[in-house]
Amino acid sequence: MKIKKRQAKLIELVRRQEKVSVDALASQLDASRETIRRDLSQLAQSGKILKVHGGAMMPHVMAEGPFKQRLSDFVDAKIEIAKTAAGLFVPGETLFIDTGSTTLMFAEAIAAMAGLTIITNSTEIARVIAGANSGSRAFLLGGEFSADSSQCVGTMAITQIRAFRAHHAVLSVGALDARSGAMDYNIEEAQIARAMVEQSNSVTVLADSSKFTALASFAVCPLSQINRLVTEAAPPKETRAAFQDAGGEVIVAQGTRP
Repeated sequence: MKIKKRQAKLIELVRRQEKVSVDALASQLDASRETIRRDLSQLAQSGKILKVHGGAMMPHVMAEGPFKQRLSDFVDAKIEIAKTAAGLFVPGETLFIDTGSTTLMFAEAIAAMAGLTIITNSTEIARVIAGANSGSRAFLLGGEFSADSSQCVGTMAITQIRAFRAHHAVLSVGALDARSGAMDYNIEEAQIARAMVEQSNSVTVLADSSKFTALASFAVCPLSQINRLVTEAAPPKETRAAFQDAGGEVIVAQGTRP
């Protein structure tokens, strides 16, 4: 197994299990303990995992407050969504990426791709892209900082978004249905997402199926503004029909069933 693929799988295993021993990683990845220890050292230096005695866990910056819970919810679905979404973009494109557990996994999936320009309000996403040393560029939007989700929000961040134009906005939303389109639970996060939509030629929403039965308070954008929805399971018939009538494309993640 090539080193990048093995390390990506290693991160995936640590995220799923929260804390994993060197022996378990060596067994699951069919690698020697020495190889796993080298991988852990490299990944720890770039901040992607936290190396602990006998194994690894996710960094503390990702393990506090509600954002930790979102990272541990529907992990398998989010990983498949992220992998599938990564194949939709090509070098040379500029992407807005907002803060979210699914978009963080998406950033990890595209980190090795060269030639992208990423604009984000998430310090974690910026770190993942810049830390990969792949030749892609990361621009971090400034503003009021939220330690829980490691993101910048507010009028300063929105003003900076308007200084960019992007090929795509890649968004993680709190809820999505036929009537209201994409929604979020946090007004400041919704405002960031709306600004990114306004400055982009195309909008891709990453949403696991739990979002189709949820209702959030703050509108992000109607279905007519979403070009692609990447999910691990087809949305309800009403939502899917409304989305397709609006000209959008539903993409069911690879490795999952429609």
